[in-house]
Amino acid sequence: MKIKDLKINGVTFLAPLAGITNLPFRQMVKDCGCAVVCSEMISAKGIFYNAEKTITLLKSQEDERPLSVQIFGSDPMAMGEAAAFINDLGTADIIDINLGCSVRKVIKQGAGVALMKNPALARKILKAVRDATPLPFTIKIRSGWDPSGDQAVTLAKIAEDQGVNAIAFHPRTAVQGFRGKADWQLIARLKQAVRIPVIGNGDIITPQDAGDMLSRTGCDAVMVGRAAMANPFILSQIEQYVVHGSFNLPEPRDIFRKMESLTQGYVSYFGEITACRMLRGRLAWFIRGFPGAAAFRKELSTLASSAHVIEMIRDFEAGLKA
Repeated sequence: MKIKDLKINGVTFLAPLAGITNLPFRQMVKDCGCAVVCSEMISAKGIFYNAEKTITLLKSQEDERPLSVQIFGSDPMAMGEAAAFINDLGTADIIDINLGCSVRKVIKQGAGVALMKNPALARKILKAVRDATPLPFTIKIRSGWDPSGDQAVTLAKIAEDQGVNAIAFHPRTAVQGFRGKADWQLIARLKQAVRIPVIGNGDIITPQDAGDMLSRTGCDAVMVGRAAMANPFILSQIEQYVVHGSFNLPEPRDIFRKMESLTQGYVSYFGEITACRMLRGRLAWFIRGFPGAAAFRKELSTLASSAHVIEMIRDFEAGLKA
């Protein structure tokens, strides 16, 4: 698969997740076999006004590439300027525009999925970004504001006309959020409507789900979000399943080593105090289903230092072996 002239070595994309797909998390998922990782959703106006917190979100490392950086906004000029800034920064391999976020504060700005009912403005934004950068250019969309998927097809055709190189499609409506079922039939319909690659997203919980989506819809790749939070190994498992029809399960020691590497990455990136506060929730994802998980989660609420975190992880691992 290629996105413009960028060769993608695999079929897995990490979905952008606000507050989750920061640099340490992306590095971990990349190390687990993901073909393309994506940044958190970043405000174009934050980049335009050089907001320190926003610029921090653009930090990258070579070991996570290829990296897709996702921006959002409703002002064509600010979106174009943000794309040019990212282009000149030199760390992104893909620029992505969010046209699917259904969070109320984003919609109130006229951004995210709000743009799916304003195709004229969406067209201006797409043109501004395409004019600002030669980088591979993608968009992420939903079904739209009704379950027919007509708005998605309309916007996809506009995007293709404006030089967008691939489309990630989550076939739920704006009002669904993450409720209900994703309508995979709409992915198949969109794939037939455009010539550029389509990346399917929604309800991929297991490697078999990813294989089913690829075969049933004809999409070119799959995008995984929430499932990667609890099981970052799902990306390599999908790659294995697509090629071999089977996949390996991680050993407990592999899971604990990933918990330790994520801890170290968080401390380096956020500082020890902030990292420990964030890890109270993050590390609990990894040990669901293990004996003693409830007690481990309870102790996580007391985290005070990275040394404490590592000690907890190793004590938990030792307890399983006892």
